[in-house]
Amino acid sequence: MSQTLPLRLHHHAWITDDQEANRRFYEDVIGLPLIATWTEREVLYGAERAYSHTLYGLADGSALAFFQFADPEHQEEFKTDINSTPARHIAFKVEADAQEALLQRITAAGHAESNAHVIDHGFCVSLYVTDPNGLILEFAVDHPDVEKIDAERRTTAHADLARWLAGDHTTNNHWRRTEPKN
Repeated sequence: MSQTLPLRLHHHAWITDDQEANRRFYEDVIGLPLIATWTEREVLYGAERAYSHTLYGLADGSALAFFQFADPEHQEEFKTDINSTPARHIAFKVEADAQEALLQRITAAGHAESNAHVIDHGFCVSLYVTDPNGLILEFAVDHPDVEKIDAERRTTAHADLARWLAGDHTTNNHWRRTEPKN
């Protein structure tokens, strides 16, 4: 029988205005290796376009991918509007020592003062940082009881959603030590 769920993230693609500044951030600061650079020229959406497509590898074989178009008009056409909301981000699971090392590198590179912070969500502790493109990255360390927490959430997921949709907006996160600040 074949797998019905995706096996893992293959890649997450984004637009960058500066491949080299992006490389310095992802490879030199975050520590993701540049594993491929594709330089292409093809017809996309009715026009021939020249672009570079870089991929930065994760331990499970997945990648973050970034496109930059040679023509500034094409670049603007494909630009991603992220609206600067923290609700739009990509999250990575890390161990506590990796998260601490990331925070040290982010701080040493001068990114921490303006755009890095840590939040204890109860079920995980997350380090957030914004990349040079405005993409928010989360590096999450799971709670030591993650298996228990996951089992409980899976058991109650549908009921929790139905309760919330019906207007009961009380929290079900009893792992969070304090209420989040607005």
